[in-house]
Amino acid sequence: MQKTSITPANSILLSDQDEQNILKVQSFSQLLKACGDPLRVKILQVLQCDTFGVLELTQLFDTKQSGMSHHLKVLSKEGLVETQREGNAIFYRRPFIPQDGHDQHAIEQLFELIDRFPLSQALSSQITNIRKKRAVQSQVFFAKNTERFQEQQELIANHEQYASASLELLNKTDFSETATVLEVGPGEGLFLKPLSTTFNSVIALDNSENMLNKAQTFAKNEDLPNIQFYLGDTKVFSAQQQKVEAVVMNMVLHHVPAPAQIFHDVFDMLKPGGVLVLCDLSHHDQEWSKESCGDLWLGFEAQELSTWAERAGLKESQSVYIGLRNGFQVQLRKFIKPDYMN
Repeated sequence: MQKTSITPANSILLSDQDEQNILKVQSFSQLLKACGDPLRVKILQVLQCDTFGVLELTQLFDTKQSGMSHHLKVLSKEGLVETQREGNAIFYRRPFIPQDGHDQHAIEQLFELIDRFPLSQALSSQITNIRKKRAVQSQVFFAKNTERFQEQQELIANHEQYASASLELLNKTDFSETATVLEVGPGEGLFLKPLSTTFNSVIALDNSENMLNKAQTFAKNEDLPNIQFYLGDTKVFSAQQQKVEAVVMNMVLHHVPAPAQIFHDVFDMLKPGGVLVLCDLSHHDQEWSKESCGDLWLGFEAQELSTWAERAGLKESQSVYIGLRNGFQVQLRKFIKPDYMN
């Protein structure tokens, strides 16, 4: 089928395919135009590794909030960023799910080109400072609420509601008799007991000294001799030479200042063929959990976790979802580090 263009003085016959191609070229031109500003390219650079609010981005680039909002609006219009609501706060991130009306293939290729350029040392330092501020917020909460931690966690989900499913996902892997498992954020230490009887060696890692002491006391009272306790975060531990066969995180990620980075750290911790079992909240809108439970994030979309894992080099294996009566949903996810030797 052929159509006549709307310009009567210059009547040109165009096929439907020609018109579609013209629209695609125009759309691609707008996409390139959105990336034509150096600041907007830098914004896309930093969004590779984290999710940031407008105020955090203004701090990173030392610019006014109005100017930053304008740049984010331009990027959002072309499908290069999307919003993530955390209660009353709005954060920005790279899109996780293809958006209608946008050339997703072109967007992914642009991201690949942008990601070839390393972040400047100054920007990396600024990002580290923002993450430290988030971490301090979490650490202050746990320092004040160590004795009430379990009580407050049970406002959302009690340990039994997800622990058995988490252990089942972990046990579906055929580990060697000498395998070591690392638990990030053991809390009061309840999950250390089944880990201790399942694995030859257990490592408990926490950046809250109060919580780590509580877990250590639990292990001593339960006579669990094969557990090592480390004070610190995943980034510090992943820089060490020690590798493990499994990493488990139960209801921890929503307390972490940079959740996307965790997947890269875990990839570095794991031996080839090692597994990550992660249990956390699906995204929700119950903002009271931030004040009552010390949450930094209101859960996560399933696709968020899948994308972060894939970008870190982990392969998705199994998923289980548990609905709770209070409106929350828990997602249990299993990811594997490919065994490149096979």
